[in-house]
Amino acid sequence: MSTPQSQTNTRLSAEHYFIAQALEAEMKAIEAVLLRIESSTSQATQWSHAIDILEKCKGHAVFSGMGKSGLIGAKLSATFSSIGQPSHVVHPAEAVHGDLGSIRRDDVVILMSYSGTTEEVVNLAAILRTDGIPCIGISKEDNTPLAKLCDAHVAIGSISEACPLNLAPTASTTATLAIGDALGLALSRRRNFTADDFHKHHPGGMLGIGLRAITEIIRFKVGDNLTAVSEQLSVGEALQLARPQEGQRRAGAILLVNEDGVLTGIFTDGDLRRLVIDQDNPMNQIIGDVATKNPRRLHATALVRDAQQLVTEYRVDEIPVVNEENMPLGLIDVQDLIAMKVVSE
Repeated sequence: MSTPQSQTNTRLSAEHYFIAQALEAEMKAIEAVLLRIESSTSQATQWSHAIDILEKCKGHAVFSGMGKSGLIGAKLSATFSSIGQPSHVVHPAEAVHGDLGSIRRDDVVILMSYSGTTEEVVNLAAILRTDGIPCIGISKEDNTPLAKLCDAHVAIGSISEACPLNLAPTASTTATLAIGDALGLALSRRRNFTADDFHKHHPGGMLGIGLRAITEIIRFKVGDNLTAVSEQLSVGEALQLARPQEGQRRAGAILLVNEDGVLTGIFTDGDLRRLVIDQDNPMNQIIGDVATKNPRRLHATALVRDAQQLVTEYRVDEIPVVNEENMPLGLIDVQDLIAMKVVSE
């Protein structure tokens, strides 16, 4: 006789198996698209042709599809916009009721229909073909009505939906999404889209913060409110020299340099505490001998995300920033990164 616990375990086991099957169906859909590119010269050519068309686009990349395909188009439109290609969405049914005006001569239209027979999408493709608007189609096969009306066509292939009834658009929309993402990323590669370009389109949020230049957030600057001291000074002399002016916040570390002004070490509050505990005359010690030598640092060309990585991987609280000659420019304090919500305490 089964117990309630065994019944629960059996139910969960069956449920987990079903979930695994659903995920596997979606994965296989993308694998099938990849296989078609690798095994079919004609398919590879169609992909390249689609990217050629997008590269020449002087206007917007316009996405259009009915139902779930339309929702996938909205996501792809957002992706294209974020990587430098202006984009918007047009509903295929509403297009023939006035919204055709939002599609211009310089635009490229990406039409999506897994069956390739969706009436509203096919009708829009026919109108755009007559108007001479470049179109890229995404559907099941290259012989669909939609495919025949488009300048370039990417075939998804015959796939089984993750839905056990093989009805709800699931694996097919996943494949469509992956195809659109791949086209967008290939386009950005063609256009040499850089991290700086990406930052221009993501000035807000964590993406924008992470792509800011590290020099933009330096609060402790050498020559302003931070003094770099000689590694030959005693600890007492260095502390006195690095003392902040009245009203200024004290940095959590002292940067050490050699006679050429090159960064050689960092002396942190932690180093000072250990020195006081371990030495009888801590203030008389040569600071270069008791500091952390050749500390991890960032160059002036680094980004905030590089500081985030250093803090996350090595648990450092202060990061020197140096120029091309390894001369210190300033100091990044982990508290500044915490305040920006780049790292957590």
